[in-house]
Amino acid sequence: MHQRSAPDACPDSHTTSSAHRAPQGGLRALCTPATLTGGLTELAWVGAHVLMYPLGARTPTLRLDPRIRPGQQPAAVRALFADDPLAARIPVLLVHGLVDNRSVFSVMQRSLRRRGFADVCTWNYSPLLTDIARGAADLGAHIERICEQTGHDKVHVVGHSLGGLIARYLVQRQGGDRRVASLVTLGTPHEGSVLAHVVPTPLIRQLRPGSAVLRELAEPAPGCRTTVTAIYSDLDQLVLPTSSGRCDHPDLHARNVLVHGIGHMSLPRHRSVVDEVAVTLAGQRGARERSGRSAVA
Repeated sequence: MHQRSAPDACPDSHTTSSAHRAPQGGLRALCTPATLTGGLTELAWVGAHVLMYPLGARTPTLRLDPRIRPGQQPAAVRALFADDPLAARIPVLLVHGLVDNRSVFSVMQRSLRRRGFADVCTWNYSPLLTDIARGAADLGAHIERICEQTGHDKVHVVGHSLGGLIARYLVQRQGGDRRVASLVTLGTPHEGSVLAHVVPTPLIRQLRPGSAVLRELAEPAPGCRTTVTAIYSDLDQLVLPTSSGRCDHPDLHARNVLVHGIGHMSLPRHRSVVDEVAVTLAGQRGARERSGRSAVA
């Protein structure tokens, strides 16, 4: 199931204050064609994900594919890596969100491989996880294993929802920036979500705005070497307010990308989001775009 990118679903990249870029709310915004289409698409993907969920319960063994060589790929794939041909060889690790597993990345994993990324792998953390810091430590250990198996010094990480927050904690608080070249978060509650007040479990309490973990992530992080991109949506049903999906830490200089009319569970599967992830990991979203505004189809 692939969506064609409509004009209303194009990402806007920016680093300006959230007060100037916050998604518009209200009943009128909920009745636009893009929002209604996005809502129906989200329902369809949630249904499909429920069926696929059992297939993603196990973390697969990393298997390198020696058949994938950038020089042997179609012209469109070679063009993606024209600025940095070696970017295709850096392993890409996909980290799922809360109460989920690797099946949420079924579309993205296949699409990134088709675009020329040689090593795209997934990781399942325990559904019984109770602490973001512990999840970050486990993620760091898994990245070390990937580097050992592939011979690479660094990896790219794409984190959906809680997975993005776990990865951010790793690079900011546990020295993970030594291994993580770039981090892309999808629908991650960088500033928390008011919905976290509904469920009083230890892990979800850490997702409340102003929690101890989020205050820790707001502390200075000088010298962090990981490039951060935060993709967030104005139709995210779980990250509320939706502007909480931005990463505005002054030391990270994150590139925040707003997409329109895409639900929380649709983010890892939507074509325009997958395209944005691909060009970001390929190194085509440079410093010039971090200070400006752009739209991609």
